[in-house]
Amino acid sequence: MIKYLLLILIAPLLLLSASCSTQETSKVGNDPALEAKARETLAKLFQSTPKAKDIQYQAKAVLVFPNLIKAGFVVGAQAGDGVMFASDGKVLGYYNASALSYGLQAGVQEFSEAIFLMNDNARKYLDSVDGWSVGIGPSIVVVDEGVARSLTTTTLQSDVYAFLFHQEGLMAGMGMQGQKITKISR
Repeated sequence: MIKYLLLILIAPLLLLSASCSTQETSKVGNDPALEAKARETLAKLFQSTPKAKDIQYQAKAVLVFPNLIKAGFVVGAQAGDGVMFASDGKVLGYYNASALSYGLQAGVQEFSEAIFLMNDNARKYLDSVDGWSVGIGPSIVVVDEGVARSLTTTTLQSDVYAFLFHQEGLMAGMGMQGQKITKISR
């Protein structure tokens, strides 16, 4: 019990220090392990939510974060690395997602995220700014099961569609949070 309490108290501080670093934390090159995990994660999304495949056919790129970790106790943090794929499957780059939150919250949760960039402007915006703060810039729709059922290829009008899936663990409470996505070198 004490170990879990310490984990909940210390994890946000560790994630905060990692996400606030001004230095690139990864080496130059590619990351075949992250790329393989991202492709596997995307395949699982398509299996569990077939409408996501329809969105991919029209997207210019998809940004996949196979393993985001969120932890908090009053102050929370989330972080993870991902890969952007072009519509033909080519790797366009590597990205880090991080977020801080504050509010009545406690727990640890692991999940995956796939962000479909529907047009060139959305893709270029992500690379043209020093990190994309979600909610600023291109319009984004977070897709749950209900929204996914109503999507058709003719109703796709937003710049960005995001799927959060494969959630494990428990994160309870309310808090304010903003996710920032930054390109990194690998």
